[in-house]
Amino acid sequence: MNTVLPRSVLIAPSGFKESLDANEVARAISAGARRVVPGLTVVTAPIADGGEGTARTLAEATGGTIVPLTVVGPVGQEVDSHIALLGGQAEGTAVVEMAAAAGLRLVPRDQRDPGATTTYGVGQLIAAALDAGAKRILVGCGDSGTSDGGAGALQALGARVLDSEGRDLPWGGSHLGRVARLDLSGLHPALRDGRVPVVLALNPHNLLTGERGVARVFGPQKGATPEQVEELSAGFETWASVLSRDCLEAARGTDFHTGAGTGASGGLGAGLAAVGARLTPRFEALLDSGLAGVDLDALVQEADLVVTAEGAIDFQTPRGKVPAEVARRAAARGVPVVGLAGTLGRGWRDVTDIGVDAVASIMPGPMTLAEAVDGAESLLADAAERLMRSLVLGAAVAERSAQRARTA
Repeated sequence: MNTVLPRSVLIAPSGFKESLDANEVARAISAGARRVVPGLTVVTAPIADGGEGTARTLAEATGGTIVPLTVVGPVGQEVDSHIALLGGQAEGTAVVEMAAAAGLRLVPRDQRDPGATTTYGVGQLIAAALDAGAKRILVGCGDSGTSDGGAGALQALGARVLDSEGRDLPWGGSHLGRVARLDLSGLHPALRDGRVPVVLALNPHNLLTGERGVARVFGPQKGATPEQVEELSAGFETWASVLSRDCLEAARGTDFHTGAGTGASGGLGAGLAAVGARLTPRFEALLDSGLAGVDLDALVQEADLVVTAEGAIDFQTPRGKVPAEVARRAAARGVPVVGLAGTLGRGWRDVTDIGVDAVASIMPGPMTLAEAVDGAESLLADAAERLMRSLVLGAAVAERSAQRARTA
């Protein structure tokens, strides 16, 4: 029977938003799998996707360090944050995780107003990385709680966002409809002269404006009313036009309206592109660059089974999420993939079209979101145990069928 069980399992998950980072998810799945098959070879490859936990995941993978900082949070309060200074072959690279300064987790549920939140703290993190002597900066975009087009981040970096009277606009995307000019004369000199390259790791499907613009797609998730969605959409149109006119010379020709990734993190992609940042598909920036310190393709090649996971598997999963990328690489090598999720949302069956062979929710029964978030670690371990028991059962059935065929 054991000859048909997987001998080597690769666990390659993302983090669970507002709950566990990718390292914690991988450890929980590994623990559950080992309960059933103690001698199983388990390789963990937590996948940083630019969202929560990216800085810590990359620091751990490269032998780097985490630098704690205090910055302005998304609703204007001070929050504890951090940047990562990577080690090994990535030495000299600083990682700024936007979610660590402006993530949805930092916005109290009773204050989720995307028209008011700011990315100012993200700009403070970038400035801290520049001042620390970083030779290059990677900004992870994901899990944001903001929709200000990156205006707050630019303000923290020395830019001025002005109205028609020459007055500085307040924080928040609700004011972008009044923006008339972007003054970059006070921009941090390392950005103004382009000597420190900045790369944004983002989902290229996220656009700033239009019917598939970020306000319409993600605004409601961040607490926007239908009226606010329209206000933000109109503001982003104005903001994109101003950025096109007033951006640094290095950004000339950028399509700030519908360019790939301009809508990342509530438009942070567009704002930082205006000062020369390069908008890069997240897995190209995080995996293919070597910064993650892991060769995912090589690990997939050596595995008999791949287990991936994210907080929710739904219609958005095929649009640049970790399970989709893991499945794409596994399918190219003929390795089966199972996806575990906190919830299975609308369109979850579509992931079978991109190489995820089976999916399962980690929740064994009805529970509140708070209960699921608080118990995510044990729920993941238990789900992994159920998965492995199903594989053992399948092996037993296969062996029994083979025995009957031999004696028939």
